[in-house]
Amino acid sequence: MGFISDSLSRVKPSATIAVSTMANELKAAGRDVIGLGAGEPDFDTPDNIKQAAITAINDGKTKYTAVDGIVELKQAIIDKFKRENGLDYSLKQAFVAPGGKPIIYNAMMATLNPGDEVIIPTPYWVSYPDIVLLAGGEPVFAHATLEDDFKLSPETLEAAITPKTKWVIFNSPSNPSGAAYSRDELKALTDVLMRHPHVWILTDDMYEHLVYDDFEFVTPAQVEPKLYDRTLTMNGVSKAYSMTGWRIGYCAGPVELINAMRKIQSQSTSNPTSISQWAAVEALNGTQDFIPVRAQAFKGRRDLVVSMLNQIEGMVCPKPEGAFYVYPSIKGLIGKKTPSGLVIDSDATFATALLEDQGVAVVHGEAFGLSPNFRVSYATSDEALKTACGRINEFCNSLI
Repeated sequence: MGFISDSLSRVKPSATIAVSTMANELKAAGRDVIGLGAGEPDFDTPDNIKQAAITAINDGKTKYTAVDGIVELKQAIIDKFKRENGLDYSLKQAFVAPGGKPIIYNAMMATLNPGDEVIIPTPYWVSYPDIVLLAGGEPVFAHATLEDDFKLSPETLEAAITPKTKWVIFNSPSNPSGAAYSRDELKALTDVLMRHPHVWILTDDMYEHLVYDDFEFVTPAQVEPKLYDRTLTMNGVSKAYSMTGWRIGYCAGPVELINAMRKIQSQSTSNPTSISQWAAVEALNGTQDFIPVRAQAFKGRRDLVVSMLNQIEGMVCPKPEGAFYVYPSIKGLIGKKTPSGLVIDSDATFATALLEDQGVAVVHGEAFGLSPNFRVSYATSDEALKTACGRINEFCNSLI
């Protein structure tokens, strides 16, 4: 259609949403489908947070708010960063958006000019490159492989930086791999960034509280305080507090950047939902006791899925340090055929055939920039995971 913007041709729809949509359509048609594509906890939002939202409604806190969030939530964000990450921010440096994705979008739209480069480690969350493209920038992919435990090496980061580099987007624990960087591993990367003062860092810490086996979470500005003035530290309530549908993301960073992002948000979404903001105040300020309990449940699910998938011939599934995803390799299955004669020539073909044959929905690795792999979200019940992994095993064993 001639009237559609040329810039839209640079981006593609979210692959993870597409998989969930396809699975839901099959379920509606009567198929027995287990969806392992959605990146959201199956636990409910805690009652104290729900009650805070109900109270806000009853108190009439249903009007427009400041474009970038209410003062009470900004203060809760500042307190959180100080308490958990040792980072000091002022109210002018805190920013609230309707989800984490708008924060990334606002930051890229506010800073990128044509030709500016943004380094994105692979495998990456599906939206990073498309947001960069939509903002007129150029994504530069820095590859982290299975052999590297899906972690970016200092040498690879160094090689990706050019005079045109404006940002590095950093995600730990990672979606889709679950890989998380230790303090020493992160320090090696920040040492590289210290040598390139023109490069800014956007750190996506959404899965901060979902780490396992005594792993200690750290964020770049915490590891290297000298990067504070060029780091946008982003987080949100969606994963740790099971509030995906509430749509609240938050960040803090240099005042000049925050002011520019506020200008973008004022002409796009405007303020996040007032009721969700009051719920987020309670999330950050209220009890945190349920977080380690739920993390322990996710750890058990991780161990179950990793164990079952590693028993499948031709599949290798590393054990991640965090988040609620695994990212197994199917390199040993490429080139095999289904009983009907379909050649498994890619992870996309594998995922489609698995869904059609066994009713298990996963996301193909090509969507995350690293093949041949697929992503499993283990944010569902043990029973569903056992059944799904059994079906994946059955499908792989049927390949010739």
